Amino acid sequence: MDNKDEHVHHEGGVLHHDHNPSVGDEVGQAVGGVSGVVTGAAIGSAGGPIGTVIGAIAGGVGGWWAGRTVSEAASKFTDHDDNNYRQSYESRSDRLADRSYDDVRPAYQLGHIASENPDYNGKNFEAIESDLQKGWGNDLRSKHGDWAAVRPYAQEAYTARTGAASTSSVTAREAANTMQNSSENLADRASDTTRNVANKAIDAVDNVKDRVDGNPASVPGPDPTDKRL
Repeated sequence: MDNKDEHVHHEGGVLHHDHNPSVGDEVGQAVGGVSGVVTGAAIGSAGGPIGTVIGAIAGGVGGWWAGRTVSEAASKFTDHDDNNYRQSYESRSDRLADRSYDDVRPAYQLGHIASENPDYNGKNFEAIESDLQKGWGNDLRSKHGDWAAVRPYAQEAYTARTGAASTSSVTAREAANTMQNSSENLADRASDTTRNVANKAIDAVDNVKDRVDGNPASVPGPDPTDKRL
């Protein structure tokens, strides 16, 4: 029985599915079809919205984004990944009321693909965000939302695959807690100091009063008649 290979090689050495190519396959084909280094317009809309994003980053940032390896990263975005991100988005309490998952998919894809960039190894999302934002141009903003609105989804995908941003979040949270505790400790110390000063002043007044008071219980120093804060 003849076996038909489910993948075929196309000109440029790009490997993609023969039937029903995914968005990742289409982006991979678009990138791989360009010899040498790609430019911002080389990919364009050939791979859909995410192809436009990658093309813009390639033109603005260069490096890994402008090489053939990005096609392999794009092809690693599978239907399984897509379904996982869809479920995650639809379960988020802060999801955009006027945007479906299909609207924000390019942001998830962008974070997913960015996690494959070896230049980003060990970096949290904040450290690489400026590169990604360069690809989110006017066309993307009008159709899929402003960067500020879709940023959490790119970050979610990047973090899920690298774990780098979650470490940053823990560090930031610990720093915030330390600052809060320090502020509370300073406030407590200031309150104690104020109370001590006030009590000393009260004691001094009471001692003077005790010396002229005829009450047997009223004597210099601490006694039942003294007031304290």
